[in-house]
Amino acid sequence: MVWNAPAFYANGTLAAPARVTVFHNGILVQNNVELRGETVYIGPPSYKPYQSAPIKLQSHGDPSPPISFRNIWVREF
Repeated sequence: MVWNAPAFYANGTLAAPARVTVFHNGILVQNNVELRGETVYIGPPSYKPYQSAPIKLQSHGDPSPPISFRNIWVREF
């Protein structure tokens, strides 16, 4: 996954939306897709200005065994 964080003006308004490129098992599945903001439980996605934020890995709370992730590398550019 290649993540380009959103950019904000000094007044907190959005200068450029986040974009993401995703490879799954070596196959390109999303190419430079523009994101509309943080996904919320109810309502449309939106942006809130920030300097840094955590990485969130999602589990949907179904009764299956716990989800695990491996080989996650984070490199800042």
